[in-house]
This record gives sequence, C-alpha cells and structure tokens, in this order.
Amino acid sequence: MKTNWMNKQVLVIGAARQGLALARFLASHGAIVTLNDGRPEQDLQSSKAQLTDLPIRWILGEHPLELLHETDLVCVSGGVPLNIPLIVAAKNKNIPLSNDSQIFMENVPCPVIGITGSAGKTTTTTLLGDIAHKAFAKDRKGWVGGNIGNPLINHVEEMTGNDLVILELSSFQLELMTISPNFAAIMNITPNHLDRHGTLEAYTSAKANILKHQTSNDCAILNRDDQGSFGLKHLVKGKLASFGFSPIPEDQVGSYVDNNAVWVTDHGKNEEICKLDEISLPGKHNISNVLAACAISQVAGVNVEAIRVAILEFKGVPHRLQFVRGWEGIRWINDSKATTPEGSMAAIQSFSDPIVLLLGGKDKNLPWENLLQLVNQKVDHVILFGDAAEKIHGYIKDMKFQHQKFTLDICNHLHEAVIRASKIANPGDIVLLSPGGTSYDEFNDFEERGEKFSSWVQQLR
Repeated sequence: MKTNWMNKQVLVIGAARQGLALARFLASHGAIVTLNDGRPEQDLQSSKAQLTDLPIRWILGEHPLELLHETDLVCVSGGVPLNIPLIVAAKNKNIPLSNDSQIFMENVPCPVIGITGSAGKTTTTTLLGDIAHKAFAKDRKGWVGGNIGNPLINHVEEMTGNDLVILELSSFQLELMTISPNFAAIMNITPNHLDRHGTLEAYTSAKANILKHQTSNDCAILNRDDQGSFGLKHLVKGKLASFGFSPIPEDQVGSYVDNNAVWVTDHGKNEEICKLDEISLPGKHNISNVLAACAISQVAGVNVEAIRVAILEFKGVPHRLQFVRGWEGIRWINDSKATTPEGSMAAIQSFSDPIVLLLGGKDKNLPWENLLQLVNQKVDHVILFGDAAEKIHGYIKDMKFQHQKFTLDICNHLHEAVIRASKIANPGDIVLLSPGGTSYDEFNDFEERGEKFSSWVQQLR
C-alpha cells in the first residue's frame, strides 16, 4: 500500500543525486521536507537551484539533533554513514529510517530486476538495459537506474505495469531496505566498503538484503563460481537460477560456458547465445558479466535473439576499461570505476601487454596484498598517487618481494601521475588507470576522476 505523504515530516540526509530526487518526490506529494547536508552552503548552490520550485527547508554545514523534533521519517542517502550522531539519535528515538530505493520499491508498478555485487554490477545493469531495449516493443519500456545514473524515484509515476525496471543496488542502499526485487542477482561478494561496514560479515549481510525479503514467487540469480554469492543460496525463497563458467546440472536454470561459447539452459533445454570471441569487452570478468546478464534475461522471459544482438553490439560503460587514446604507440585506458583492489586485479588480468599502472586514490580499509602479488607478476611500472599512496607503499615494503619485478614512482595527485606515466611508458605499453581506491581524496566521484584523467591524456603532446 502506498504511503500518504501529505503533511508527513520527513528529514532527508544527504543532498547528492539520491537525496535531491527523493526530496523532490516527497515534497511534490505533500510531505514537509527538510534537506540536511554536512557540506557548507557555498558547495551546494547548484543543488539548491534544482529544487527552488518546491517548499523545502535546507539545513547545511552540520547535522543538528534538533532536526529530529516532530520528525516522522528519516531518509538516508547512500553516501551517509549510519553511525553519525543524528542517525544514531533517530534510531534511539525509534524514528523509522528509509531511503530513495526503499520508497521507490514501495511505489513501483512493474517487475524489478535488482543487481548487486562487489564488482560487475554496473556493466551487467547497463547490458541488461540494452537487452531490454532490443527485446521490447513500443508499448513496453525498460527503465535502468538506481545506484547508477538517474535515481528512478524521479520516474516512478511514468512507469506502467507492463514495464520492467533494471535497478543497480549498492550495499549502502540495501542495508536499509525491507523490500526485495522480483528478480535479485548477486554478482559476487569480496571485501569492499569495510571503511563503512566494518566487517565482511556486515557487508555480506547488507548485500543479502536483496534476497531476504523475496517471496516464493520471486527468483534469485547467483554466481556458481563465487562463494560469496552462491553461499547465500540458503536464503533463496523462490526460484534459483545461476551463472558461471562451471558446468550447470541438467535440472537447473541459468548460463554456462561450453565449447568456447556462452549458453543458457532451462532444465536441459540448451541454447547457444554467442561465441566467447564475439564479446568485445576484455577480460574474464566481463565474460562473467555477460553470463549474469544471460541468466537474468532468461528468467525474466527475454527472447534469446535480443540477448544475442545486445551482447554483440555492447561496447561497455564509461570509466570501466574504457579506451581513451592511442598516443606515441601507447594505449591509455580509463578504469576509474575500479575502486577496490579486486577491481584493479580484474583490469590487470584483462591485458597481456606491458602495463604502467596508476594506483591509489582514497583507501577503503581493504587488503592490498593479493593485488600487489599480481602487480609483481604482470605490471612493469607502478605509479602511486593520492591519499592511499603512502599506505600502499608501506604494503609493498612490508611484503619484501624476493624479486620485485616492477619499478615504482609516487605522486601526490593524479594529474602528476599522468605526466609521469607519459615520460615512462614506451610504445606497445598500456597505461592503465585502475586505482583500487575511491576518488574522494581529489574528486567528487569516480566519473569526475575518469573524465579528468581522459582530459589530461587528450592534452598530452
């Protein structure tokens, strides 16, 4: 049942994309909205300008506890930690917490595919959007969003019961949600956001919320090759489908690889989707993303031909192994979206040419050792940059490689790292920005970091 928002007192914390979209939705439905952000007013002028047509109260620069006076609901944007005093006080007062994804799920009129995971969810979500676009006639629309792009709360009232939503969900969004999507996919679970969640168990529990509230009519799609994902199969309440490189039992539903091709199967009925060499995206991890999209599309009832055509035409997403420029015989690759060491490992394993790796950004309290072992096997030169540079350098010194095969530079900022790479790289090399850390030491988000990197690379002469 939809909430009647008229005259409800709602506090929205966080004035980024999610908070702005939710504030607009609530205020336009009669709620009395206060929008609170810890950043100073001068940093939020463009955000305020987006909502001038609505009677929203802005409290900026701090999170005063008085905001909870006579508040009916507190809505938390994804980037806001749940342990700030204002949210802790709201919990102590038993004021309910929500967010834009929860309220979207309460209002969406059509089936929802939800996708989460430590890596690959944006590529898979984007590819599924392309598949839906190929498959649907004009009277049906596929809506793509959530943790990527435009928050779909902006469009929920344009949707019809005949449509399909493809929703990327982060652990930050999921930890507050009490509604699960009809089709819930978990790409993988590896250590991530431990600076926010504290432990891998807490992070896994947040991810598992995508399954916990499903019913017997719903479907879960899990990764057979990833213990973090497939280890949650005991939570599945409805149908289970799976994806992976490994063989799939004949009585199951999902996708697999056989004879250098991607296949789908439904209880023994097998169909080939495409050959592996027809997938244009580099790396084994991208084949896994394609396998996930195939399994999800299959259980969602999408025809095989649409799946195939979309995969053959798919060129990837910005800031994820994105080719920027060939310059002086050197290929420059923007993988700014790699904000974990695992993401950087997947990128490194996608190439066989010599690599100059730009590594750094802001640390998320994640382990770096496995990445650095791989770096010593496959990378010629490392340039550390940003907030995490000294920490990563400390790991390198502590690991005491018997034969350190890579050379090393340390820079304060990404721009400096780009200039340094341009002087070090040789024809035939790949310069790979795959930081392993977040962008928040220098930039607003990974998109801005990737755009700045691309711009600086284009300016090289």
